[in-house]
Amino acid sequence: MAQQNIYDNNDFFNNFMDIREDNLNFNDIIETPIILSMMPDLKGKRILDLGCGMGQHAKQYVRMGASYVLGIDISEKMLSFARENNSAENIEYRRLPFERIEEINKKFDVVTSSLAFDYVEDFYMLIKRIHNLLNEGGTLVFSMSHPLSTAYDGTYDRYTRLENGERIYANLRNYNKEGIRKIKWVVDDYELYHRKISTLINSMVKSGFNIEECQESKVPEDISKKYPERFGGVMHQPDFIFFRCKKQSSKRFREV
Repeated sequence: MAQQNIYDNNDFFNNFMDIREDNLNFNDIIETPIILSMMPDLKGKRILDLGCGMGQHAKQYVRMGASYVLGIDISEKMLSFARENNSAENIEYRRLPFERIEEINKKFDVVTSSLAFDYVEDFYMLIKRIHNLLNEGGTLVFSMSHPLSTAYDGTYDRYTRLENGERIYANLRNYNKEGIRKIKWVVDDYELYHRKISTLINSMVKSGFNIEECQESKVPEDISKKYPERFGGVMHQPDFIFFRCKKQSSKRFREV
């Protein structure tokens, strides 16, 4: 499995931090409220946060009652920020890529990830390894870019627009062509992986998970009306997709 560490690129990291400092960023307005609403009761639970980034979710999980949170990320810049700004006695941060999570010698009640699985080449292998790290009956909750969004390959504009720039519908191209996408976003050749929705679902089921809930991103109506230039595209396609899955009992699950 390939490893990507775009967040230690100075230009990309600085741009990302500028985006997060904007009160109207997609993470805080759209992603965070949805993923937190899908979390099980975290009181007394042991949490693994994959691609923990700045650590803001890890700190939130402690506030929600988690007894221990391990946040892993491949970016030293992100981890440095997390340790400085989102630390606690029961939060541990560790530099480790997704491709080596089998090295974690711990078991968890909940594994979660926020918008990080886009960078994983072998999604099925990752989900299998997560299954192995969960206690019996454990929960996986994650968000990632929606397949309707990751299908974009940079060839054409994402949207068809009126002369005034208003987006009237989203353009979809090469959805059935899975694999790496290289587009220009802050840096040249920004990389992520596109997978169909069916590939995501089948990977989770085959790994031994029951899918309990799925959501697609949406913007509160008052915000979309107030800032149509910022959030107008969300009406035409969801940017993010969310899943909550339960680890099946080993007595009931037989791998296909």
